[in-house]
Amino acid sequence: MRNGVSASCIVLPATGQGSLLDFLAQRLPTVGRAQWLQRIEAGDVVDEHGVAVTALRPFERGLRLYYYRSLDAEPEIAFQASVLYQDAHLLVADKPHFLPVTPSGRYLHQTLLVRLKQQLGLPELSPLHRIDRDTAGLVLFSVQRATRGRYQGLFRDRAIAKEYEAVAPWRAEVAFPCQRRSRIEESAQFFRMQEVPGEANTCTHIEVLDVAGDWARYRLRPITGKRHQLRVHMAALRLPLRHDALYPEVNDAPAGDFSRPLQLLARSLAFTDPLTGESRYFESPRTLLALA
Repeated sequence: MRNGVSASCIVLPATGQGSLLDFLAQRLPTVGRAQWLQRIEAGDVVDEHGVAVTALRPFERGLRLYYYRSLDAEPEIAFQASVLYQDAHLLVADKPHFLPVTPSGRYLHQTLLVRLKQQLGLPELSPLHRIDRDTAGLVLFSVQRATRGRYQGLFRDRAIAKEYEAVAPWRAEVAFPCQRRSRIEESAQFFRMQEVPGEANTCTHIEVLDVAGDWARYRLRPITGKRHQLRVHMAALRLPLRHDALYPEVNDAPAGDFSRPLQLLARSLAFTDPLTGESRYFESPRTLLALA
């Protein structure tokens, strides 16, 4: 781990020729040969023994190579997360809007996972679930690999209760509480999901917490965990979340504009600890915009 970033690994196949630089440039061409050479010369590519490789080192079948991702320019996210709980096995973080959970695309160091690894020195830290970059609130992490599977089972078996809070329009003609069940799949735009005909693969319980004029505050309890499920379900009811830049239509803010945070908060997590049998409950102290 370097500055909170864990290495990626690639195993050389049984057949090949040329140098390690040739192999990397051919196998991972999106990085580019010139950039691979820069990484090698900077010592950012090492073998399974921790030895820095050289550009001319010949191909070695079965060799494991470890390399560190880097970005030339990364948008700075000034908002900070907080740690609500930590023990030898679990960590609960409270994430601000706009901060991605894991590295992807334009974000590497400006992510919750890398920041926590760097701040706390936890090389095996791994998120047990994800929430959108645009969503604020609770994220549960596994601290060590040895017990990770026990906690992952909570999500696989739907043995964890998740509650979200959202601000969206108020429509008196929609009866609440209600349950939205539908089939959600990826749309032609890979970054958006959509409801399609077919057997339901998602379910969300929705209830109203309070109403003020044209806006209401809702409690959302997802039973399933599809990507963008809550945003898609609310938009399908003609109740798109306030400041949603994806649903029902794409309306991205300009780069660096943090003035319109999505009004969606991962409010609480509740479950029985599979290691201790203890009842666990965590709640975010963050708040959404007033309804006025």
